[in-house]
Amino acid sequence: MHGGGWWVYAWGSDNDNNKSVTWPLVKRVLNYARPYWDKIGITLFTILVTTGLGLLTPLIFRDLIDNALPNGDTGRLNVLALGLVLIPIVVSLVGMYSRLLNAQIGEGVIFDLRTALYNHMQRMSLRFFTNTKVGELMSRLNNDVVNAQSAISDTIVTMVVNIVQVIAVLGVMLTLDWRLTVMSVAVLPVFIFIARRRGGSLRQIRREGMEYNAQMNAMMNETLNIGGTLLVKLFGRGKLETDRFANRAGKVRDIGIKEAYLGNQFWVIVGMVGVVGTAVVYWVGGHLVLDGVFSIGTIVAFSAYLGQLYGPLQSLTNSPVIFARSMVSFERVFEVIDLPLEIIEKPNATVLEDVRGELTFEHVNFTYDTDTESLLSEVNRPGRMENVKNALSLDSANGNGSEKPAKAEPDGDTDKPHTQAREAALDDVSFSIKPGQLVALVGPSGAGKTTMTYLIPRLYDPTSGRILIDGYDLRDVTLESLATQIGMVTQETHLFHDTIRTNLLYAKIDATQAEIEAACKAANIHDFIMGLADGYDSVVGERGYRLSGGEKQRLAIARVILKNPRILVLDEATSHLDSQSEALIQDALKTVMDGRTSLVIAHRLSTILAADQILVMDRGQIAEQGTHSGLLAKGGLYANLYETQFKGERELA
Repeated sequence: MHGGGWWVYAWGSDNDNNKSVTWPLVKRVLNYARPYWDKIGITLFTILVTTGLGLLTPLIFRDLIDNALPNGDTGRLNVLALGLVLIPIVVSLVGMYSRLLNAQIGEGVIFDLRTALYNHMQRMSLRFFTNTKVGELMSRLNNDVVNAQSAISDTIVTMVVNIVQVIAVLGVMLTLDWRLTVMSVAVLPVFIFIARRRGGSLRQIRREGMEYNAQMNAMMNETLNIGGTLLVKLFGRGKLETDRFANRAGKVRDIGIKEAYLGNQFWVIVGMVGVVGTAVVYWVGGHLVLDGVFSIGTIVAFSAYLGQLYGPLQSLTNSPVIFARSMVSFERVFEVIDLPLEIIEKPNATVLEDVRGELTFEHVNFTYDTDTESLLSEVNRPGRMENVKNALSLDSANGNGSEKPAKAEPDGDTDKPHTQAREAALDDVSFSIKPGQLVALVGPSGAGKTTMTYLIPRLYDPTSGRILIDGYDLRDVTLESLATQIGMVTQETHLFHDTIRTNLLYAKIDATQAEIEAACKAANIHDFIMGLADGYDSVVGERGYRLSGGEKQRLAIARVILKNPRILVLDEATSHLDSQSEALIQDALKTVMDGRTSLVIAHRLSTILAADQILVMDRGQIAEQGTHSGLLAKGGLYANLYETQFKGERELA
């Protein structure tokens, strides 16, 4: 039989959706129990003690019936009665300690799994998170981890104890009568047959239930956060989302009912098999008592041992099913842990220190990876649009129905509009920024400006070419030191649902109050904070929604100032702000950029005029490069952008 064959036997035949539990998987699961072997050993010992004590009770009944009562032996009766009281007390006390150890094992495994899973998620690239629903990740961290730990804290321990108990009980039963013992175990093949028939079905149902739970969790996370709630309310889709949620919750309900029904059916059948076995033993044993083969006390003791035999046998029959359910959870957890890392730090990578801030792109090409092998398996999400393609693609508009983005037309073809749709996000980008220089990035939406900024802190790695800081290839330096030297302010500012102080300390955990206030003053946000009732202890709300756009952006600038990086990457998006907020932010940006190497996606003419050089992006390439006056004189793309985007601002100035 091939590796892991007995697992296949226990759970039924395999198919694509119901994979067998293999020995390598079991060994990997047992590795998580390794730190707790001492507690598991003590737990097994305590349960063995309770099992041994439990074996004494039927023998006490036999002695009571066969000797103490017929002979009127009062002293013997008192001793036996005391034993019947003391044994349950000792068993209960030892059992309490055993359950304490079991809880420590279970919660320890949950902790280890969760931290391993969370640590791996932290190391995943940005692409992983842009392609995965947060709710599905929460399902792995919560439901799957809790279900997985039961394999170690409950199932494995219980299986071992039941095996020992069955062997011990059979040994005692054989000493009483071998014929009745053989009849008692004759039902064992029926137990195995039932386990094989029902085990596979229950395992597949559990997998489906986990998928339905992941779908439901993903929808709750997506629609109940502040952004999702705002969107639902603005479009009046509350009833639609309620119906969608009811659909997913209904599937969770239905699969739960189905699992409960089949599980109950399983136990009823197993129980009936045990009843038939018990009845046969009583029937044959009764005839043996009548024939004088053994005493009434022996048949009473034997019947008590039957309960201790069939109980563990039933548990062992169900253990593969429970273990298989836990294995499904482990598989889903391991699926995340086994995902390959895309942004990898080399062994003995260089630690960036005393950075001057020279930034160089050398023939950088970048294409967003569409390979799904390094992502979580897709979850079927009924009720949602499937296979949503890149919004930049104009193929649907062109009517060709292709999944690939429309390719660029030759410059001489003026019949079709100039579009940024393409396969490569960046195409042979090369430039250099000297320490302390300000470089402005301009160009149409979708030209590749944001993509370029994402490559600098290694949120992605170039498909080819390289990026250097002070002559060091980014892939040759440590990720932590790189993050220390780079500060980013994105167009969409993210704040944690915590106090202003906590959000600022994220940049420098050991910052003093004086440093925090100095950064906020430089960002023109200190006076606003002091005007709040709780000052720096004010809670900003979910994603900072208690603050205006300008206030959030100034907090983000203060956070970067507190970090004090050598290289700044800014998305200077102020067009949606009022004039007062915009003026405050522009003033703050001048402070934060002073003396630092800055790469700014420029939305305002003032930034462009102050730039040491301007990079004009078009279709992932640097179409033009130079100063404001020099580029205007060329009369090219920059001149057209100036006429359409910036000239009106200059006239109003």
